Amino acid sequence: MTTSSSPTPPDGGDAPGGAGGPGGTGEPDGSRLGPVSPAALTAFLVVGLVGGWLLRRLGRSLGVEVPPVSWTQVLLLVLVAAILAGTAWFTRRTVERARADLLAHQAVNRLVLARACALVGALLVGGYVGHAVSWLGSPSYVAGERLTRSLVAAVAAGAVLAASLLLERACRVPAEPPAP
Repeated sequence: MTTSSSPTPPDGGDAPGGAGGPGGTGEPDGSRLGPVSPAALTAFLVVGLVGGWLLRRLGRSLGVEVPPVSWTQVLLLVLVAAILAGTAWFTRRTVERARADLLAHQAVNRLVLARACALVGALLVGGYVGHAVSWLGSPSYVAGERLTRSLVAAVAAGAVLAASLLLERACRVPAEPPAP
């Protein structure tokens, strides 16, 4: 579970066992997990973009037709996004109401789910956009349909990414006030 803030000792150094690590070295000791980094999301998005663009090119060079993006894929992405958003809402309510109602292993499971879905969502957004770009300027009679479906799927994958980030944020537990 992540915390939104951690108490700082009076001397201004890092708290023992906190994000600063033992001895105040500034290195994480693994006891806290921060949000998924924008760099990781960007890397997954770029890999997906290149992979989606190369998929059609590779298929053409091998003489294989790339399967079209179906409406079923889009609907499944929307369903996953709705489930993640619902879980984020429920988790946020539980954490705000009474943290004791959310067991530690449940929070960790939700955090792992959120992080994994965020990375996969970024990969899919890039992949569908890359696939759509590969159809730009194509003289094929199916190019318009494939371009449209790929862009709609990219939007649905973006919803999965957004809902995943909401779930990750919902798993944050406010820092405990210091004991008197």
